[in-house]
Amino acid sequence: MLVNGQARRGVFLDADGRSVVVIDQTLLPHRFATRQLETLDDAIDAIRHMWVRGAPLIGATAAYGMALAMRVNASDAGLAEATARLPAARPTAINLAWAVERMAALLRPLPADARSAASLAAANELAEEDVAINGAIGDHGLAILRALAARKAPGERLNILTHCNAGWLATVDWGTATAPIYKAHDSGLPVHVWVDETRPRNQGASLTAWELGNHGVPHTIVVDNAGGHLMRNGMVDCVIVGTDRVTANGDVCNKIGTYLKALAARDNDLPFYVAAPSPSIDFAIADGAEIPIEIRGEEEVTHLTGMTREGRLETVRVTPEGSPALNHGFDVTPARLVSGLITERGVCAAEAGALAAMFPDRVVGG
Repeated sequence: MLVNGQARRGVFLDADGRSVVVIDQTLLPHRFATRQLETLDDAIDAIRHMWVRGAPLIGATAAYGMALAMRVNASDAGLAEATARLPAARPTAINLAWAVERMAALLRPLPADARSAASLAAANELAEEDVAINGAIGDHGLAILRALAARKAPGERLNILTHCNAGWLATVDWGTATAPIYKAHDSGLPVHVWVDETRPRNQGASLTAWELGNHGVPHTIVVDNAGGHLMRNGMVDCVIVGTDRVTANGDVCNKIGTYLKALAARDNDLPFYVAAPSPSIDFAIADGAEIPIEIRGEEEVTHLTGMTREGRLETVRVTPEGSPALNHGFDVTPARLVSGLITERGVCAAEAGALAAMFPDRVVGG
């Protein structure tokens, strides 16, 4: 996707063929900067400190982290260390563990002297697959948006509400929830996006708005609690969100606040879709009650970072000194509230039978 008119990806191999480049998303939207990852520790830091975030991008970065580890130490001990340490960087997004295990399964049977080259090739392949998966999600989601637009007056814009950042910054390219939006915009379909700010880290206001603006997609930032009001007053045509994990029964784990949007959509008879790439579907977990929910540091709630008039990035406290804060990073939206899962293979109902039929090759024990 575009940054100042230049095509960019969320993670890529540098021209030197050795280091991996990621965008430091903690500096956006005020500064655009990249970081070089050269070691396993660098990749872990990138995931843990949220220089990269979003389930698909975390998975791709972890794959490259495995390749960086194999370049330094391709022994069985080195492989075991990377396989153990990377998944511990963040617990909720299933793509992280999925990518690491996929890489490990490929590398374990190989002799040590073949692992470095094989891991780099496999990480590149995984990244390209992510681009293809998200592009296909965009195509299937575009069909939904076109059908919704056909119900409106000619030329009337289609209003889509999204939550957090499920854009290209959360993937290698295209994004998940934004892929249909980008494809609709590029095809000439008039779309407008309501962008939830997404407290406490403001990924909507800082990231989704930034990338939509760079691509020229009309959008408006709203506070998190405005979604229900917009829906009730006929200002939303559909909701599309991403996901960090979908369970075997169709429950959806996503950024905290998603559940409330689903409830409001159901109360207002609006479609609520989840863009779900297959690596985010976890058939080993029966339902949302089993998903580990990350609890992040309270400073994300108690403090805010922004740019001053003088162009300095400053962090300030917004809560009373001494007041504790609880910071659950994610919540679970029950499958019954989901209108459909937009996957790279098509759109399916959020229920066990439909998911198993869509992905028979992924069903545990199948």
